[in-house]
Amino acid sequence: MRFSKRLYLFLIPGALLYFTFFILPTLGAFFYSITDWDGANQNFNFVGLANYIDLITNDIVFMKSLGNNLKFLLAVVIFQTIFSLIFALILIKNTKTNIFFRALFFFPTILSSVSVAFIWSFIYAPSIGILNPFLETVGLGGITQSWLGNPDIAIFSLAFVQIWFHTGQVMIIFIAGLQNVPKELYEAATVDGAGKWQRFSKITWPLIAPSTTMVVGYTIIQSFKAFDLVYAMTGGGPAFSTEILVTFIYNSAFSHYQFGYASAASVILMIIVAGITMIQFRLINRNKVEH
Repeated sequence: MRFSKRLYLFLIPGALLYFTFFILPTLGAFFYSITDWDGANQNFNFVGLANYIDLITNDIVFMKSLGNNLKFLLAVVIFQTIFSLIFALILIKNTKTNIFFRALFFFPTILSSVSVAFIWSFIYAPSIGILNPFLETVGLGGITQSWLGNPDIAIFSLAFVQIWFHTGQVMIIFIAGLQNVPKELYEAATVDGAGKWQRFSKITWPLIAPSTTMVVGYTIIQSFKAFDLVYAMTGGGPAFSTEILVTFIYNSAFSHYQFGYASAASVILMIIVAGITMIQFRLINRNKVEH
């Protein structure tokens, strides 16, 4: 089939939008990352790699935000993947009851992050929140505390909100993957005497590997972009215990007017996310070849 060259004209609007809103800002971030621009004045000086060196070797807050991001990421990836897979296994059949619960679990995803932040800030509130009284009611009053005010657990409290927020979303990906597993394989395994765990470990888990890779990769990237949720709930506090890379970039630019410095941090974040994305695509392509 031959295509007219005029069809390529339809690519121009999308290409212009991509160039304007992605390529130019990316090039701008690289450019300003080697300057000391404050975001307001037209004059600035080139500082080379000084911003990058300072971030990696001297900035304690940046390294703390990187560590917080890692804690947040690991908690979200592990538990969100496990919970979403369990829910998918339970709700795989297309019954009316299961469809209702799928919609119920998916519902938080359609809420705005700021709305979710306000809801959970109220739930976590030490004096007026409902979480501490609930724990006391079920006999766990000994762990009553300030969930967002304790530096040791604040980042994990935020991770729990992120898990609640998006588990229903990635559950749909798992359901789609599970429904594509041939039923004949389960029937043959049952005839051969395989139990539930053997059917899961030998059939289900290997065949949903592409879905799992997609869920994990998406969740990792999502964890690096949780700015609105974190900023609305804690603003990065207390004592930078919930500061993650995106809130560090925001505070550096708009609170300290170090736009060049913030650009260097954003480039580092961009490299991390790009690396994770490349690994994700490689794993997905490898799984396609194997299966």
